[in-house]
Amino acid sequence: QVQLVESGGGLVQAGGSLRLSCAASGRTFSDYAMGWFRQAPGKEREFVAAINWDSGYTRYADSVKGRFTISRDNAKNSVYLEMNSLKPGDTAVYYCTAGQLFSLRALTYKYWGQGTQVTVPS
Repeated sequence: QVQLVESGGGLVQAGGSLRLSCAASGRTFSDYAMGWFRQAPGKEREFVAAINWDSGYTRYADSVKGRFTISRDNAKNSVYLEMNSLKPGDTAVYYCTAGQLFSLRALTYKYWGQGTQVTVPS
């Protein structure tokens, strides 16, 4: 079992920045690829970013590429999502995920956090 707890969400004006954090506990954190997904009201959950176990490989959704950065600190059992130049379209609940395979697909990830709300007013 892996428990994931997100933090850092909030209300930010367009063009602003937020840094989401996800603290993991349970099994060995470095065994897992980590991802961030988001879900806006009335929409399906969508991929945002993923990082492999040693930070050697990352992938981003086209909609966030160049604005968001995913990183991890295995010594602190944590993964982060630095979000810059935020837009109203980034408004969603953001979920941290852990899985044994690096993937862009939500079904691949076994463990999920409870989510943290990010709101960018238009």
